[in-house]
Amino acid sequence: MVAKKRRYSLALILLAIISFFSVNSYKVFASSEEIYLGGMPAGFSLYSRGATVVGLCDVITERGLISPSKNAGLMIGDVILYIDDYEINNALDIEKALIKGQSKMITLNRNDEIILEKITPEKDLSGNYKLGVFVRDDVSGIGTITYIKGDRFASLGHPVLNDKGNLLDITGGSLFNCNITGYVKGERGKAGELRGVFLRNNSIAKIEKNSDVGVFGTINSSFCKENLRKIELGQAKMGNATIFSTVDGKTAKEYSISIIKVDNNLATKNFVIKIYDEDLLSTTGGIVQGMSGSPIVQDGKLVGAVTHVFINDPTRGFGISIQNMLDN
Repeated sequence: MVAKKRRYSLALILLAIISFFSVNSYKVFASSEEIYLGGMPAGFSLYSRGATVVGLCDVITERGLISPSKNAGLMIGDVILYIDDYEINNALDIEKALIKGQSKMITLNRNDEIILEKITPEKDLSGNYKLGVFVRDDVSGIGTITYIKGDRFASLGHPVLNDKGNLLDITGGSLFNCNITGYVKGERGKAGELRGVFLRNNSIAKIEKNSDVGVFGTINSSFCKENLRKIELGQAKMGNATIFSTVDGKTAKEYSISIIKVDNNLATKNFVIKIYDEDLLSTTGGIVQGMSGSPIVQDGKLVGAVTHVFINDPTRGFGISIQNMLDN
């Protein structure tokens, strides 16, 4: 059994790094709210806590080129948390904190170490004070909605991570309708991916939580659920099942799989699945990035979601139980 687990770990590419903890029991509970099956793609934009430095540059001043960020010792990858006592989460916050132009104390997170540096902004030729930094204030990508329960949605089945592979600390975010326009086929040794477009001026939900078992939030009141399928909850077992996923356009389709291993005594990676559907295998090659969150249905009931793909076999991957997602 130990050797078998080691083979699985060597075969797995982590689309996200998952934290592990034990649960003592597994049961599917009745819900007073109706649950709607997902499978539709979505564009995710998560607003991270702090502004991550992705580049350093010079400020063009009347005295020539000056870089306050370089002079203060800032580095790419630093996360700006505060300028003086002003909390920083995006580029606009930095601009507001620099209006008066005096020397500032900047608080950074560098490799999980809090660092304080004195920095003096410089006035550019347009009269605005600058630090000479490029920052990233959100993380965007494509994933799949697993279910909608009441006005709440659940998606991905795994966390969104920061550049260091840790859980991304967010202040919120937005979810958008997404149109899948293409894909990179998965192959042995290389994970594929879905490609799509989403319009940021048309949010369908607010993202409120990024956790070890997925991304969660509240659907807008204008979101229409009339065409979605109501579904009951179930417990996964070894045997035939299906996944609902979108690999073209906006409409989810059903694909045949088999659940070949089940372990409900874990917080994540509760079962191993194998893709058998010829249509899906001929297009994507199996599981690809962007399919995370695709609901798994067995015996007509929602039992979980796709979370990971095995790097040496894209026809196989991990799933998380629906119970673990509902508990969050």
